[in-house]
Amino acid sequence: MAEAAVGGARESAPAWRGGFGRLWGAAAVSSFGDAVRAAALPLLATTLTREPLLIAAVSACGYLPWLLFGLLGGALADRVDQRRAMVAVDLVRGVLVAVFAVAVARGHATIGLLLALAFALTSMETLFDNAATALLPALVPPEQLGRANGRLMTGQQLVKTVAGLPAAPLLLAGGAALPFATDAASYLVAAVLVGPLRRVLPGRPPRRAGSTLRAEIAEGLRTLAGDRALRGLCAATTLCNIGVASLVATLVLVSGRHLHLGTTGYALLLTAYGVGGICGGLLATPLARRVGQARTVLLAGTGQILCLLVLGLAPGGLVAGAALGVFGGLGMAWNVSSRTLMQRAVRRELLGRVSAAFRTCAVAGAPLGALTGGAVVRWWGPAAPPFLAAVFFVLSVLALLPAVRAVAGGAPRESGGGSPLLTKKDTGDAGVPVSRSGQGGPDDA
Repeated sequence: MAEAAVGGARESAPAWRGGFGRLWGAAAVSSFGDAVRAAALPLLATTLTREPLLIAAVSACGYLPWLLFGLLGGALADRVDQRRAMVAVDLVRGVLVAVFAVAVARGHATIGLLLALAFALTSMETLFDNAATALLPALVPPEQLGRANGRLMTGQQLVKTVAGLPAAPLLLAGGAALPFATDAASYLVAAVLVGPLRRVLPGRPPRRAGSTLRAEIAEGLRTLAGDRALRGLCAATTLCNIGVASLVATLVLVSGRHLHLGTTGYALLLTAYGVGGICGGLLATPLARRVGQARTVLLAGTGQILCLLVLGLAPGGLVAGAALGVFGGLGMAWNVSSRTLMQRAVRRELLGRVSAAFRTCAVAGAPLGALTGGAVVRWWGPAAPPFLAAVFFVLSVLALLPAVRAVAGGAPRESGGGSPLLTKKDTGDAGVPVSRSGQGGPDDA
């Protein structure tokens, strides 16, 4: 097993055989199916209705369930057997998408049915994703979490960019139902891969008798709000999401009206962003090993500000593509390190709820950013969105500074119901605290 020096200790890489390998395989298969479905949904929507608001509602269904059910999904993820929850959700989603594929094949699909499917899939995702975030620390030791998160996220991005998105038009050529049938199969394969994990999972501390969902959700919120580092990281991630959403929602306008690129140029910009994410996932762990997880997030956010300024001033597609590629790589480094920080800082029995509270706040910024980006284009033109996004990233970096000081300074922090954090001399990763949880230290930014 490969090892690497970490803060004076030796950090081993997670073994591919066993639980982590199965979880990685399930994530990769699901990423392929998600990429195919994501490409097919809006195209199918345009054939079912000409109403722009209904077409836009398909994308809104990717945000709204998180705002409505995200906290509940996190509480449920901490209550139930996380492996069984993931398997059950994947089986239900597979059946739903398979039924929808049959409806499409027989010409019975409607925009209402499509909206109901998108809403249902994202609603179940609130339980699945929080369970998956809480499950990983049970599969790998705390000192391997950084590498494990890096491999998981890089694998998902690689499959999406290299396999999923290119396969979407080929599958669509075989019929409108084929992408959805493929997505249904991916859910079922992922369930088969996750099912046997019960053999390697340790037990969890028992839940307190008489505890209510409302009280458990409140405990997760208190834990997030009471920990200075996690609170700052959450605020920074929310601000970043506003900026990213304002850019992504208007990138086609930036590409066409500002950079004067055609459809092919726009596709190449998206490809550059995806490839950059893959490279960032490969470099995230070595960077965190040298400077620490918290400083990696700070450096990534600062670098993204420069990328956005270059993108706004870019004279053409080549410079813009390079800027977006580096931007995507730094974004992946941010995601890997922020999730690892959370998993190490929160007790395992609280991780689902804290992850849900974190993600609900972060997701809330996306629709606000998309609307703001559209308004800025209307008022100041298609060159403005990168500069608007840069403003939000500057605010994000400022919000991060107290969190980085809290982690790098080594002083114990208030936990608000979470696990007490060790001082710097007790850490195992370049100054990143390791919690005294039942796992020895145990998400989505």
